[in-house]
Amino acid sequence: MRKVGIIGLGYVGLPLLVRFGEEGFPVLGFDIDEKKIKLLREGKSYISHIPESKIQNLGNFEATADMSRLGEPDALIICVPTPISDKKEPDLRFIRDTAETVAENLRPGQVVSLESSTYPGTTREVVLPILEKSGLKVGEDFYLVYSPEREDPGNEVFNLRTIPKIVSGVTEECLRRGIELYSPIVEKVVPVSSSEVAEAAKLLENIYRAVNIALVNELKMLFERMGINIWEVIEAAKTKPFGFQAFYPGPGIGGHCIPVDPFYLTWKAKEYDFSTRFIELAGEINSTMPYYVVGKVADALNEKGKSLKGSKILILGLSYKKDVDDLRESPSLKVIELLQQKGALVDYNDPYFPEIPPLRKYDLTLKSITLDDTISQYDCVVVLTDHSKCDFDLIAKKAQLIVDTRNVVKGGIDKVVRA
Repeated sequence: MRKVGIIGLGYVGLPLLVRFGEEGFPVLGFDIDEKKIKLLREGKSYISHIPESKIQNLGNFEATADMSRLGEPDALIICVPTPISDKKEPDLRFIRDTAETVAENLRPGQVVSLESSTYPGTTREVVLPILEKSGLKVGEDFYLVYSPEREDPGNEVFNLRTIPKIVSGVTEECLRRGIELYSPIVEKVVPVSSSEVAEAAKLLENIYRAVNIALVNELKMLFERMGINIWEVIEAAKTKPFGFQAFYPGPGIGGHCIPVDPFYLTWKAKEYDFSTRFIELAGEINSTMPYYVVGKVADALNEKGKSLKGSKILILGLSYKKDVDDLRESPSLKVIELLQQKGALVDYNDPYFPEIPPLRKYDLTLKSITLDDTISQYDCVVVLTDHSKCDFDLIAKKAQLIVDTRNVVKGGIDKVVRA
């Protein structure tokens, strides 16, 4: 059976490695983070929704930081980050660096698949020229594939096996090899005509969500002024059996995909003298939501005769979404930063994060507190992430004031402000 190598063992790469291993493939995981390598070798998982039993039950499996071994697998799958700069421009340094390293070790017959979300043209215009520095010819000596990840951490309904897998290749033979690679691990492969189509499809999926979330966030703010409950409106609207899909407001958007990927297309569109107004407007609305939440906290405290400055604030939930241990682009971090800047005394509780680790954008240095009777000592409790492990009945009972951005606190209605 062919050996598969996974480059980048994060939220995309590790589940993919496990899935190939479950089907009996020999797997070799690559990552520059020695801590991850050590944990995997010890049979430990560093991602909450991947049980350690799945790591321990892998058969022919190795993890390494030695990139000179990239020539060993028959297929290499690249799962590295694709962030944006402060100016919201694509940052492809991880893709470029990885492609350079692969090119140094590329051997005839290998399949190279890119799964990182990126703008249309990246596979053909960026990755291919780097790999061809090896002297090997695509479609004959090696095979280049683009197959966008569709990982959804914490999803109890759909998983890597059941989510259809889009597969493309830069030549017909590359496509055939890509289908052959992924067919054993997913129930359905969806071949498309080019890598550009596959790249664009991934962006469309995330732009669709970003725009609709922005729409419902904007309506939330409008309906608040009109005295209308947005949550009740959504529940009523979604009873329509066609033509409507429910999206829900919140304190902002997070994760690697939705806050980031749309700007890859916005940047690429400029090459074609095209302005992506919907995408940019959606990004603008979604990025203002943490400021809106802080404003709601200030208003709620003001109604109680208190100032935001000097008030004790308890934040519930750091993760960008429910029941995952993922802080990437989480709006909770921005909310905390804004509250601190305004002089509030902030604590937080999140069962997935005993403390806030050092982050590229934030230096918050806080530790998670225990939820108990001390809740009553806080001037305001702000619900930002609705983890299942959180006792919202206790919050409703003990808190003096609650600002709820997720519509999850059902008791103590007289002291709950929806935001």
